[in-house]
Amino acid sequence: MSSTFGKIFRISTFGESHGGGVGVVVDGCPPRLALEAADVQSQLDRRRPGQGPMTTDRKEPDTIEFLSGLENGLTLGSPIAMLARNRDQKPQDYSALNDIPRPSHADFTTQAKYGIRASSGGGRASARETWARVAAGAVAEKWLAADFGLRIVAWVDSVGETGPADVDPATVTREMVDTTAIRCPDQTMAKAMEKAVKAARKDQDSVGGVISCVCRGVPAGWGEPVFDKMDALLAQGMLSIPAAKGFEIGSGFSGTRLRGSAHNDLFVQKKEGLGTLTNRSGGVQGGITNGEPIVFRVAFKPPATIGTAQQTADFSGAETTLEARGRHDPCVVPRAVPIVEAMAALVLADLALIQRARG
Repeated sequence: MSSTFGKIFRISTFGESHGGGVGVVVDGCPPRLALEAADVQSQLDRRRPGQGPMTTDRKEPDTIEFLSGLENGLTLGSPIAMLARNRDQKPQDYSALNDIPRPSHADFTTQAKYGIRASSGGGRASARETWARVAAGAVAEKWLAADFGLRIVAWVDSVGETGPADVDPATVTREMVDTTAIRCPDQTMAKAMEKAVKAARKDQDSVGGVISCVCRGVPAGWGEPVFDKMDALLAQGMLSIPAAKGFEIGSGFSGTRLRGSAHNDLFVQKKEGLGTLTNRSGGVQGGITNGEPIVFRVAFKPPATIGTAQQTADFSGAETTLEARGRHDPCVVPRAVPIVEAMAALVLADLALIQRARG
C-alpha cells in the first residue's frame, strides 16, 4: 500500500478510521524552523469533524502530539512524527456491513486488491486519514512562509449547482474564507450553498462541490519536467484526496473554448520583474512556475455514505438493501479546504527543496 508522498520533503501517513489513531512522519523538513503545536493545530481544527450542520457528527478533538523531530521549539532536521488518537471511533456501527460492499466506496476494490480490508469506516480510504496530510502540510506551509513569504488560500467555489463564488484570488485571505460555515468568502453565495447542504442532509442525501485555491508568492522556476511538472504533481496530490474527482489549473476546461490568440498570456514588465498580463496558465507554463499566482480548482463528488436505503448487492452477488451506518458529512468541501491547502504546501515544499538542491 502506498502511503508515502514526496521526494525530499517526504511524508508517510498511517492509521485507520476506527483504529487507535492516525499520524504522519515528515522527513526532510529543514532544521532550525520555529515550530509549535499551535502552528499545526490551527489547520487541524479547520479540518476537524463535528463543527456543526455542515459536517459529520463524529466528535474528535484531533489534538496533535509531537513524538519526535523538535527541541526547544525548533525542528532538528530529523523525522518529525505527529499523532492524533481516535477518541470517538465506533467500529460496531459497521458490523452489519461485513458482507456488503457499500456503493461508491472502496470496500469492493480494496477487498479485490488485498483480499482483506478494514471493515469499519473504510480504514485507510476514510477521510480520517487526511488528518495526517493536514498536519504535515501545516509544517510545509510554515517553512514556505518563513523562507519565501508564500501564502496558500483555498475556498469553496461551488456546492452542487450553486456557484461559482465571486472571489478575488489576489486578495482573498483565510480570515475571509472562515467568516462562513461553508468556507466561502462570498457572503451571498455562501448562504445559498449552506441552504443546499442543509437540504441534502434533510433528505438524508449528500451533495458535491468545487474548491478553488491560490498560491501567492511562488518564485519562477519550480517544477521538474517532464514527469514531475508542477501542475502534474499538484494534480496527483489533489486527486489523492478522498472524494476528489477532478482537477484543473488556470483556465482549465474553459480554456478549450478559446483560440490561442485569446488564451495566450502576454509578457509585460512589472515592478518585481517580467510577468504576464493575464494568468490563464494558472502560474505554470511547461510544468514550471512562472512567478504568477498558482490558481487551480478541485472537484469533489457527493459523499458516498447517505442516510437513504439503497438497493445493491452483497459480495456474493445476492440482492440486498443497504441501510446507512456510521456518521458522515452531507458535503465534504467545507472540511476539505485545509486538506487542499495542505496538499498544495507539500507539493510546493518538495519542489522548492529540489530546486534549491540545484544550487
